[in-house]
Amino acid sequence: MTTPYGLEGRSAIVTGASRGIGLAVAEELSRAGARVCVTARDPDAVGRAAERLGGVGLAGSVADPAHLRELTELALREFGRIDVVVNNAATNQPYGPLMDADPDRWREAFTVNVEAPLRLVQCAWRAWMGEHGGAVVNVCTEGAGHVGPNVGAYGTSKAALLHLTRQLAGELAPKVRVNSVSPGLVRTEMARFVWEDAEDALGAGLPLGRIGRPEDIARAVVWLASDAAGWITGADLLVDGGTRVRSAHSPADTVHDRLRTRAPDA
Repeated sequence: MTTPYGLEGRSAIVTGASRGIGLAVAEELSRAGARVCVTARDPDAVGRAAERLGGVGLAGSVADPAHLRELTELALREFGRIDVVVNNAATNQPYGPLMDADPDRWREAFTVNVEAPLRLVQCAWRAWMGEHGGAVVNVCTEGAGHVGPNVGAYGTSKAALLHLTRQLAGELAPKVRVNSVSPGLVRTEMARFVWEDAEDALGAGLPLGRIGRPEDIARAVVWLASDAAGWITGADLLVDGGTRVRSAHSPADTVHDRLRTRAPDA
């Protein structure tokens, strides 16, 4: 059955794709007809994801430039083309006040959240997209547009990724479209420390009445990667359940309350 997305016969690379948003994106791309190459750090999880998708996978860290080159080579070797790149892998470390941030961990946040997406796009551009075109979607965050307690490194690096998205959109047009999706709070392992034991309360504080699910973000990513969004580049699609308009719905600011009192596993 033909889908409205126009991804049949195309191939995609998705980072951070062994669970959560990344896995949901890879699954949605596969359903839309794309062949998918996935990566994440856990070899077993990558293997399971690749088998589940009928695609290929390569375990490793996106912070390693050699891994990104190998990933690109794998996708091109297996599929003969690279039409879509989804930069989803991210770290929320270091967590805490910026005055307490270890400079090395701060640097790591930018390596994973900003430098790695650029390097992977460079690899895909040189291998295929520069000649044949394609689409890039970066997963940013609703929090890139404002400040929040203890998430300074994450938010600042994602704000840099947002600007990188726009810069690349300008530089790579018209061959390659580059957009981003900015999720609000989503029910993932990475955000578990925020929503665990308070999912209903947090959802009740949003205009749409619930926190996000990985598939909410996946559908937005796949739409931006598809021909259905063929006249869109340099855009950021906010997928947040109404977080930005919450003040007109409810005065509660419970997400920030949770950020002040909880921390992710290091």
